[in-house]
Amino acid sequence: MEEKIRAGRNRTITLDDSERDRLRERLVTVPAGAAIEPVEMTAVLDRTINSDLLAALPYLPDEFADLIIIDPPYNLTKNFGGKIFNERKDSAYEDYLMSWFPLVCRKLKPNGSLYMCGDWKCTSALQRVLEQELTILNRITWQREKGRGAKANWKNGMEDIWFAVKNPDDYYFDLEAVKIKRRVIAPYREGGAGGKPKDWDDSEDGKFRLTCPSNFWDDISVPFWSMPENTDHPTQKPEKLYAKLILASSKPGDVVFDPFLGSGTASVTAKKLGRHWCGIELSEEYCLLAEKRLELAETDKSIQGYSDGVFWERNTAALQKK
Repeated sequence: MEEKIRAGRNRTITLDDSERDRLRERLVTVPAGAAIEPVEMTAVLDRTINSDLLAALPYLPDEFADLIIIDPPYNLTKNFGGKIFNERKDSAYEDYLMSWFPLVCRKLKPNGSLYMCGDWKCTSALQRVLEQELTILNRITWQREKGRGAKANWKNGMEDIWFAVKNPDDYYFDLEAVKIKRRVIAPYREGGAGGKPKDWDDSEDGKFRLTCPSNFWDDISVPFWSMPENTDHPTQKPEKLYAKLILASSKPGDVVFDPFLGSGTASVTAKKLGRHWCGIELSEEYCLLAEKRLELAETDKSIQGYSDGVFWERNTAALQKK
């Protein structure tokens, strides 16, 4: 496989042929041919399944996942490692979603949660499909600052994540785990200048306030060449983004399932945060990148923008003690 020539400071995760041969042995493949019976969960727990989604889903037991995170192909023509997803009419895209989404929902526990990513163009189709199977609780919009501008349109700087559950009366959500540490601009004190800080912390780290998260996230950085989590996957999601979903909607030891795993962000982030994982990905190369990232996570569990049990407002962690 031809390797790109990269600058010396480029930290993008890559593979050489020896790594491919070694990591390939870790992948799970789905037997072809005869009708597939679901396997025991132990056979696919903490594993990457290299398969077409519709072929792999019957291989997995029903109701095994506490949390499902889905980042499907958006309704855009995109090259995913040599496999082309073609833009189609809105009705055809919705039919595509319905060809697999109800089957994915079968893998969710009765008290489980599901998040599905999309952009402005496909988000209405996502909503309609979700409503047929689950109860939608919210739509998160996150600021995606990466990307070029458009000459005759507004630059697309946002993406959506739909939050849905099977049972709106029984699901897990940990608010305390996803609070954001923001720098205090106007440090009000009780009783004037000499009083105690009001709703903020004046410590050796600086002046910060822990705030409850909203459904608009402006503290996310999309992976790029100088970040150690970056790969060549064209639509890679940030670990910090998925960390919020995993911490809010799963407990340590729970199972996180991603049916469109890509280069492994869901699995890697789950591992770093003490959860189990299972992912399906059609591209062998992306599966191998996921396995390499999982290997690196054995010794490096850091998540950029998340430390000491809190999420830092973008570009503020470096301002500590200033």
